[in-house]
Amino acid sequence: MSQKSETPALLLAFLITAGLLGGGAWWLTQKVGINPGAIFSSNSASSSSPNSVNQLPPGAKEFTQVQNVPEGLFSYGGSTTWAPIRGQVDPLLQTAQPNFRLRYVDPVSGPPGSTAGIRMLMRDELAFAQSSRPLTDQEYQQAEQRGMKLKQIPVAIDGLAVAVNPGLNIPGLTLEQLTAIYTGQVTNWRSLGGPNLPIQPLTRPITAGGTVELFSEQILKQKPFGPNVQLVPTTTEALRKLAASPGGIYFASAPEVVEQCTIKPIAIGRTANELVSPYQGALVPADQCPAQRNQLNTAVFQTGQYPLTRSLFVVVKQNGQTEEQAGEAYANLLLSAQGQELIAKAGFVPVR
Repeated sequence: MSQKSETPALLLAFLITAGLLGGGAWWLTQKVGINPGAIFSSNSASSSSPNSVNQLPPGAKEFTQVQNVPEGLFSYGGSTTWAPIRGQVDPLLQTAQPNFRLRYVDPVSGPPGSTAGIRMLMRDELAFAQSSRPLTDQEYQQAEQRGMKLKQIPVAIDGLAVAVNPGLNIPGLTLEQLTAIYTGQVTNWRSLGGPNLPIQPLTRPITAGGTVELFSEQILKQKPFGPNVQLVPTTTEALRKLAASPGGIYFASAPEVVEQCTIKPIAIGRTANELVSPYQGALVPADQCPAQRNQLNTAVFQTGQYPLTRSLFVVVKQNGQTEEQAGEAYANLLLSAQGQELIAKAGFVPVR
């Protein structure tokens, strides 16, 4: 066959192949529910970590339909932010998959958290870990030095909410103002358009877990907390202090803050002209709570319009053993339709 007659045939074959590939991609997006834009977090680990975020597998509908769930008792642990998810998911998961038994384990010393859970995972104390922040390059390297690889699988989206005393009247804060407050550069609300009142910033210690670590990275830019910042051991105690401190301010996972009756979540913005509330609609007054409660503004977390968002990850140890299968199975259970519904019920934003 001559070169002239070969050219149209090759062109036709290329067009047919491209059409089939494009049609297949459209079918996956529309029918299977894969949303490529939803599987990457703006605060994920650097591109030098090839396994930083993994492609979401096609999800089952019910827990009972998830395949390759191993049998046995598996220890897991990590982020305290995950507590509402554990409360919603684990009882139903154990009923649906009774041979896949789970045991939450606290660290022997120090508070539980994302960092503690990842360290326990690398020491073979856990089958898999729950993290409210992406893995760091240092953690990838430490795992490799121990002869293993780590993989993180995103299963939910969360936001950090900032709350103040309900009597404090301010429209919101920019990220820059939040930085100035927690580094001690601004110490009076009058400097930010509020009353002449000392600011009392509250936080858990930097060692408390992923929430504080993420705040330190994104807001403080690794600078230390200011000398006027008061450390509290738990979010429960922080919210109690906040309710009693007229000039208080505190940050935590949005589901832990938004629906509370004794404090006031505030809008946060990249600039003063784009303040975004972590709750839906108008603020519910304290005297109408708990009959009514503020509801999480899941849409602005999912689109990234709210400036303080993050992904929640299942961290899996890639060692070819049962632990890896357990971690993969747990992630797949959470990525099922039933798992994503329970994640939403726990106050977080589903990834699919």
